[in-house]
Amino acid sequence: MKLLFDQNISFRVLRLLPETLAESQHIKDVGLSDCNDSDIWKFAKQNDYTIVTFDADFFDLSTLRGFPPKIVWLRANGLSTAQVAELIVEHLFDIRLFVSNGKRGCMEIY
Repeated sequence: MKLLFDQNISFRVLRLLPETLAESQHIKDVGLSDCNDSDIWKFAKQNDYTIVTFDADFFDLSTLRGFPPKIVWLRANGLSTAQVAELIVEHLFDIRLFVSNGKRGCMEIY
């Protein structure tokens, strides 16, 4: 499973994730820091990433364009990088089920 972390999440989160998510990237690491959401969406779709974000705009894109890519929408504000990593790890099983499910395009985590 490959997660692509949006700019509103620190790139440092990658160091706190388990080895099973080693293919995950931050948008800055793939040259998308200055790109708009549509470009990030296209990259994620072409490269089989699931986007992880705090941004509602990706939910809107999912509603308009369908999926893939899938979206993991973190709905908890003010989290530290460590708390974001903990939230991902805590919900890892559910995220894997979501990614493998062909019927849903967005998963919200509170």
